Amino acid sequence: MQRVTMAATAAGLLVALTAAAHAQAPSTYPDRPIKVVVPAAAGGVTDNPARIVTNRMRDNLGQTLVVENQGGAGGILAAENVKRAAPDGYTLLYVNAATHGLLPALKKSLSYDALKDFVPIMMAVRAPLAIVVHSDSPYKTLADLVKGAGESKPLNYGSPGPGNTSHLIGLMLAQAGKAPMQAVHYRGEAPMIQDLISGQVDFAASNIIRTHVEAGTLRVLATTGDKRWFAFPDAPTLGELGYTAEYYAWSGLVAPAGTPQAVVDRINASANTALADQDVIKALTANGFEIVGGKPEVFAKAMSAYIRDVSEIGRKNGLEID
Repeated sequence: MQRVTMAATAAGLLVALTAAAHAQAPSTYPDRPIKVVVPAAAGGVTDNPARIVTNRMRDNLGQTLVVENQGGAGGILAAENVKRAAPDGYTLLYVNAATHGLLPALKKSLSYDALKDFVPIMMAVRAPLAIVVHSDSPYKTLADLVKGAGESKPLNYGSPGPGNTSHLIGLMLAQAGKAPMQAVHYRGEAPMIQDLISGQVDFAASNIIRTHVEAGTLRVLATTGDKRWFAFPDAPTLGELGYTAEYYAWSGLVAPAGTPQAVVDRINASANTALADQDVIKALTANGFEIVGGKPEVFAKAMSAYIRDVSEIGRKNGLEID
């Protein structure tokens, strides 16, 4: 009986010490470098804002944030690794619309739950997509494009992969215009853009085409945000053209589930401070990004709504990723 009491006392002491350690953690956090895993290759549309924001965060956190690129399987491997990390705020994941939006909505079997296995910290940036054609294309407006698809052979449009935002935009245009359009899937945006420039596909939706537009090789027909995109202010939005849909690529920070709220709030405050820095704003907008920021609960709500909306699109189109 005495041994049972001692064991219970020891267990109780361990729980108390653990609780005390967690309670003290926010006051000392961070006391060592923080790893930020990016589920994509260096230099891409996810990696660039991650580095810009975290570089400035180190100034107000007082610790180095080390960006580690973990590409592969569309970001799934990186998400799995961070899901298993200690929930102490020292391993974060810089997610994007694919890892925490498209895949959770469309993939048959996913090894993580975007909403349950991670704690949202902040959506950092978002960017509309531009619907573009080759500069020599006979389609001068989006109406021309949709009409042309209905009058001629099915138009081919580029997509960086099944279920990608670009793919969804093509499906939407085909449905809205009741026009035959065929997706051509690529392993990334770079080869897709090259085939668009060479005339292998008729159009595509992307947000990494600014240099090609400025060089005169591609022409923007419309953009997909809720207002005109500052990168292409002369291009109408889908809303202006009578479509109800809005599409964005977005990215931001999450932590493993169970991370103390005080730590989440500390990181959130640091990231928001970084986004308010004029040099950060200049660097992000130069790459076509819109600054978002805000509280964790705002990101949680946006992420949940995105997954719900994409799931509905997938259901209507029989779209599922193996």
